[in-house]
Amino acid sequence: MEPKLLIVEDETNMLEEMQTYLQREGFQVHTCQNGREALELAQSEQPELVVLDWMLPEKSGLDVCRELRQVSNCGIIMVTARSEESDKIVGLEIGADDYLTKPFSLRELATRIRALLRRMHGSENKPQLLKRDNLTISEAKCQVYKDGQEIQLTPTEFKILYTLAARPGIVFSRLQLLKVALGDEYMGYERTMDSHIRNLRRKLEDLPSNPRYIQTVYGFGYRFGEQT
Repeated sequence: MEPKLLIVEDETNMLEEMQTYLQREGFQVHTCQNGREALELAQSEQPELVVLDWMLPEKSGLDVCRELRQVSNCGIIMVTARSEESDKIVGLEIGADDYLTKPFSLRELATRIRALLRRMHGSENKPQLLKRDNLTISEAKCQVYKDGQEIQLTPTEFKILYTLAARPGIVFSRLQLLKVALGDEYMGYERTMDSHIRNLRRKLEDLPSNPRYIQTVYGFGYRFGEQT
């Protein structure tokens, strides 16, 4: 089945170009031009991935991203003309999985989409099923269950959790986790990792202030608790 995308862009010509190109690349594409409609379409169409412009009428891309993250674990690529490092950090911290700065080529956009979809779908080579105490982590399905109940994680959050849980007790630096979760392009944005860890603890831990699964090793980074 063709991967389903939602493209949210208020510039009509750019939106049409992206839609035409991505359809030719084999994607099923839905489009809209404002933030309010983006949330409505995301709810009705359940896209696998959203390409989301930062500056939108009615509701900003940041607000859309923030609200989507409350109800969905779809992939999100933020698209914007803003190139400041602080802007990228904000986008990544509120839940975006990737960040693309205008102007960009349509080929690069398609490449980023495929790369994020691969991360979301896990490894095709011997995907593993990890069982850590009352957590079950499926690499093949990119799903996490706690006591049999599915926990909704973003693609980035899942990648971080899987990396830690695959090697309990081993300490990973923020830089190592960032490289695994987002790739070399985001080296230098290590502090965004703290936001992802906070979100993971909020979703997974019974007591986030005293984490059982994802533990801080002060001065070094994070590890998955060996007792689990």
